[in-house]
Formats: sequence, C-alpha cells, structure tokens
Amino acid sequence: MARQVLLFICVLFVGSVLGQVSYTIPEEMAKGSLVGNIAHDLGLQTKRLTSGKARIFTRDSDQYIELNRERGVLIVKEKIDREALCRQTTPCALHFQIILENPMEFYTVTVQITDINDNAPTFEKNEMKFKISESATLGAKFVLKRAVDLDVGINDLKSYELKPTDNFALKLHNNADGNKNVEMVLQKPLDREKQEQISLVLTAVDGGEPQMSGTMLIVITVLDANDNAPVFTQQTYKATVTENSPKGTVVATVTASDADQGSNGKITYSITNTLDDVGRVFEINEETGEVTLIGNIDFEESRNYQINLLASDEGGLTDSSKLIVDVQDVNDNKPEINIMSKSTVISEDAKLNTVVTMINIEDRDSGENGEVQCFINDNIPFTLEASTNNFYSLVTDSDLDRERASEYNISVTCSDEGVPSLSSSVTLTLQISDVNDNAPVFERSSYEANIVENNTPGLSIFTVKARDADWNQNARVSYILEDSSVNGVLVSSYVSVSAESGVIHAVRSFDYEQIKDFQFHVKAQDGGSPPLSSNVSVKIMIQDQNDNPPQVLYPVQTGGSLVAEMVPRSADVGYLVTKVVAVDVDSGQNAWLSYKLQKATDRALFEVGSQNGEIRTIRQVTDKDAVKQRLTVIVEDNGQPSRSATVIVNVAVADSFPEVLSEFTDFPHDKEYNDNLTFYLVLALAVVSFLFITCLVVIISVKIYRWRQSRVLYHSSLPVIPYYPPRYSDTLGTGTLPHVYNYEVCRTTDSRRSDCKFGRAGSQNVLIMDPSSTGTMQRIQSEKSILDEPDSPLERKRKAESSVHGQIVSSMDTLS
Repeated sequence: MARQVLLFICVLFVGSVLGQVSYTIPEEMAKGSLVGNIAHDLGLQTKRLTSGKARIFTRDSDQYIELNRERGVLIVKEKIDREALCRQTTPCALHFQIILENPMEFYTVTVQITDINDNAPTFEKNEMKFKISESATLGAKFVLKRAVDLDVGINDLKSYELKPTDNFALKLHNNADGNKNVEMVLQKPLDREKQEQISLVLTAVDGGEPQMSGTMLIVITVLDANDNAPVFTQQTYKATVTENSPKGTVVATVTASDADQGSNGKITYSITNTLDDVGRVFEINEETGEVTLIGNIDFEESRNYQINLLASDEGGLTDSSKLIVDVQDVNDNKPEINIMSKSTVISEDAKLNTVVTMINIEDRDSGENGEVQCFINDNIPFTLEASTNNFYSLVTDSDLDRERASEYNISVTCSDEGVPSLSSSVTLTLQISDVNDNAPVFERSSYEANIVENNTPGLSIFTVKARDADWNQNARVSYILEDSSVNGVLVSSYVSVSAESGVIHAVRSFDYEQIKDFQFHVKAQDGGSPPLSSNVSVKIMIQDQNDNPPQVLYPVQTGGSLVAEMVPRSADVGYLVTKVVAVDVDSGQNAWLSYKLQKATDRALFEVGSQNGEIRTIRQVTDKDAVKQRLTVIVEDNGQPSRSATVIVNVAVADSFPEVLSEFTDFPHDKEYNDNLTFYLVLALAVVSFLFITCLVVIISVKIYRWRQSRVLYHSSLPVIPYYPPRYSDTLGTGTLPHVYNYEVCRTTDSRRSDCKFGRAGSQNVLIMDPSSTGTMQRIQSEKSILDEPDSPLERKRKAESSVHGQIVSSMDTLS
C-alpha cells in the first residue's frame, strides 16, 4: 500500500518543543496498519518516547490513530471511513498532538485521509414521475433529481446518461458549488395518441477505478396540452438567518408565475435537495412559496445552505430556482480549555521559563466571537505564553520559594471577544517541592546562661533552639558541639549538647574559684543533602557559692610556737595592737568579711574593728591588767549560710622582755603535755613488745630447723657445719642480737615542760610560745647540754629503754 510522508519541523522556544509532521494514508486501511515512523521523522530515540511517557492528545473523543512507544511508530487503531469522517470536505485530515514529559515537549501531527472509490452514485429515489402535456413545446426543460456520490475528487460523480433518447435529451448545468443540475429537454413533440407513457433510464457514472454507477427510472405520462410553464421571479434568491433561530422562523418567500389559466396555472412549490440536511432544516409552503425553519440551525455545523426550489403546474410544466441561506454567527459557544499535559509538582529551584502545563483553547464561534484571550490570576510567579494554533504554555517567570508559598491554585480564564463575552476557566493545583535552601537559624544571635558552682554533673543548663524553614528531612535540625578548648582543656569535658533537643548539660562540677566563665560554639545542622548549618556563640557564667571559709593570713597559725603581740602599759586609748588579716577566695558578698571578738581575757580592754580587723585598746592600760591576754577573733563572710574562721591572738601587756618571760614561764605543768607523753610511752612499749614476739618466733623456728638438720646429718654420718644467719654472732652462747647501738644525744629548753629538741648554735631575737604550754622565754643563751640533768624525762626514758633491752638479751641467751 502506497503512502506519502511529508515532514515539517518547526521549533519555537517557549520552554517546550513544537514540531509538525504530516502523513497521507488512504481510507479503509486495516486495523494495525502502519501510518509512519514518528520517532524517525521527529529525530527522536524510541527510548525517549518511553521515558517521556509519550501519548496522543486529540480534541475529539474518537481516536483513529495510536502510538506504539516501543517501536516508535503510528498505527491505525480503527478503520477510517473518509465519508463518515469528513463528508464532502476536502482535504480530509486528522489533527492531533504527541505529548512528551521530562522535559515537556509536544509535536503536531496531521494525517491526511485520501479517498478511494468505495461508494457508487445513488439517487434519492429509484423512480421519478412526470406528467407532460402533448402540447409541450420543443426545448421544454424538466429538472431531474441529481445523483449523489459520497466520494470526492476523481471518485466523485462524473457524468449522466439518459436512454432512450427518442423524445428527450439530457442537459447538464454546472453550479457555482461544483454540482451539476440535470435537466431533461424535450427535443421531439409528444403525441399522447401514439404513446401515452414513456419510460426512460437515467444513469449516473463516477470517475473512479473501477467505475461505479447508479440508475433511476423516469416515467413520463403524456397529458393533454399545457403550453405555459411556471417561471420564478429570480433564478437565485438570497436570505440570511441567525443561528439558533426558533423553529417556524420565515427565512424567505419565493414566487413563480404561470401564464396559463385554471388548473394549468396553479403552481406548486417544492424543495428538491437530496442526501443533505436541507430537508430536515427547511420546508416550503407548497402554495405560498414561504420557506421556514423546521430544525435547529447551527453556524458551527453549516455556515450556509443552498435550497433547490421547484415550481410546477398542474400540467407538469416546471421551473427551478435556488435559495442561498447564509447563517449569521452568534456568540453561543464558550471557549473550551483542554489540558494537554500538566505537572502537579514542581521543584522550588526550577529554572525560569520551565513549562508547567500545556493548554489548548478552542472556540467554535467565528470572527470576534471566536477570538480568545487567556489570562491567569495575579501575584503568582507564573505566566501564560501563547504559541501557535491556540496553544498556551504555563511557565515560571520568577523564582519559586516553597517557604513563602508551598502550593498555588492557578486559575486559567479564557474569554472571547463576542458581545456579550463568554468565558470559561479551570483551576490548576500545583505543589512546590522542597529543596534544602535554608540553613537553620537560631532564635538568638548569642546565648548567655548562668550556673551555680558545685553543680551535679549531668545537670541541664539551658536549651539552644534553631528553626529551619525547609520541610521534612531538610528541616530536621541536629545540634553539634564545635571543637574548641577552654584553658587548654577540650570544651567537651565541660559541657555536652543533645543532638536532638539542643539541651546543654554540664559534664563536670564547676568551681568558681578555678573558672569564672567560658565560651564555646554550637552548630545547628539540617538533614538535607548537602546539609546546611549555622553557628551560635554560647557563654556560660559560673555563679559563686559560699563554699570557702575565710582564711587567716595574719597572725600565722602553725603547729609550732605562736607569735605574741606586746602592748606597753603606757598605751593610750585606741592603741593599735595588731591587725587580723583574712581573705575569702569567694566573690561578691560571699567575700565580704566581718571581724568579731568572740572571747577575751579582758573584754573591757580590747576591741576588734568589724570591717578592718584592727585590734585596738578601748581604755587606758593599767598596772592591774594581766600580762598575758588571750583574744579569740572570729572572721565571718557575708554568704548564705555564712562561713567563719577563728584565730587566737596572744597579747603580752608589759614594757620589757624579762617581765614577759617571768610571766609566761611560771605556770603549772599543762595536762595536755602529760597526755601526749603517756601516749608516746605506751606506743613505744607496744612496738617493742611486737618486735620481741616476732624475734622469738623467728629464733624458735631457726632452732627447730637446725635440730632437724643435725638429726639428718647424724644418721647420714656427714660432717656437721654450723649455720649462722647474717649479722648474728655467737658470743659464748649469750644471744644473737647485734652488738652495735646508736644513741642520739638531745636536750630540752625546759625538761619539765617541753619536748626534746635538737640543739643548734646561734641565737634568735624572737618571742616564741610553745604549743603545749603558755610559757615563753627569750632565746638569748648559747647552746647548752642537758644531759647532766638527772631528773629530766629524757634521762628517765633512756634508763627505761636500757632496762628493757637487758631483759630481752637475757631471755635470748636463755633460749640459746
């Protein structure tokens, strides 16, 4: 089967591809027949048709052509009857579009249907009857009904043939519309007496191959004389009617006259149209010639009508005329909006001029009534661009932002130019899909928080919060502690941050005295790909707690002797004795110190400054005042609860050192000293007893071991070799203790009241107070031996140790 392929490619850049392809195929092709290789003709790969979900879009509901994506070809879906599809319209073509997506493209395809000679000429009636007077003049014309051939072109009706031709000849007249009027012309007088009835056969022949024909029988009854035929006043009448006019509307009135009298002059009107819609739309009054509407008239179906009229008298004479009825269009059709292809979701990072939807607009009206303008609602980032053949593309004309608008309801409204204007609209819902284009944003530019020192590890300090304007996974925020150090220590050893909630926890217990504040950064990162993040500065300030008592710097409290302050007896009121100096490592009100005199030998003699810690006299010193004055000063801070420290200040009221010495050395022996000495003696006795028992056990073990060895040697007749442990010697069987003992000679300043002190040379001009007593003396003497004091405690202690040692030696000798 021969076919012709004509390819036109036109590209117009409006964010999509427009192209046109034309094919020509004959009608009546079998189902599944090949129309054309559309992929090849459009320069596309077959996989593009599959990936782009290629499909056919047609305005009509019937589809005669289908697309095979896998092969990339167009095939016949249903058998095509050109006559049913287009009637007498030429050329007859199918118009449709091929739509592709990702990216969106469309191509216009035209398939022209050529005619084949599959219809023979036909007459409306198989028989036509005439009554003709025998007196009819030569040349009288009789209009015959035309044959109709549904084929077009060369396959259409070509000629007529009338047989026999004894009395009548066939005459054809070409009309402006291309049709032929068939007339039968009398060329030989009739004689009713010879032949009362004549039968003729009219044959219509088309020009197709093979040639086809149709026939109609003409029966002529010869009447008596009627020598004048009816005559129309006009050969062509013209009238105008508005579409949608109601039934019964008078379109026009035609008139014919007949010069005969009586029945031969009575005219009857009729419409001779066959095989068209004229007989269903119009009718003519047989007597008056008034043409009226009997059906609906629609400009979009037919813009004009040609009505063939016939006027005949009773004698069988006729005349013909035609009425041309032009239909005036009214704006009775709304624009039709056809969505060819649309996207329901578009990414917010779509480029400008991205095609969202393709629309086809059709208005069946004509002229201004069919001119359509389309527009969309304002203040949206889209525009409607017109292409060709009433095609529109909805494209983006500015940047999209899902965070500003996640959905658009786009109303497309199309209005024609008719009066009144008709319009139609359609609403498109378009979702904007999210891309990760927004970094998390913290609620504050920086954070500051306070935490009280000595906190519990794991304590929640506060929460940082960041929000991400994106959606779903792109808006999921995680919090990360940025790596940094505080005083050389990683910040992660101070605090931690919850990845999900942003809660900052203390990892350790803070000490205000070690660190007062520190700063770090927290990063908020979303879950997009690639992820976006932002940082915020966080400052943690440690709040002080009153967790440190005051510390007395002066006077110094040591385990040895304490310094005593001297006040002359001539001191006036307000005399500065000394100043208690204390500090508190806390801060703020926790470090505000106050001084109070807690106890004193004579409260009426001294006072302490509550703010400065100065100890002053509050009256004149007299001879009756005791030389030794003991003051207990309490130092308190201002914290809640407050903490305190006490210091003992010894004051000597005297004018010279000898007076002080005699006072501080002449007092009974302190009980505390006796207790300490007894403790040390008991401890020494316990240690010596432990050593004795240990040595005893070791010696017995050695003896048993040597005895067993001697028994073994005796039975084995081996020579006996005595064994002596290291550092042991046998001195006439008196024992095994070492013979060397070292003693250190010590002396005391006062054997009755003081511990032993190693002697040292030199002298010091300071006032010393022994911690176990209150006696003092000025050390101005040179070194002096105290071994010649027979009643001193040291001498007694040495003698006791020698006695114990002698007992141990005697016991060991006995055991040996």
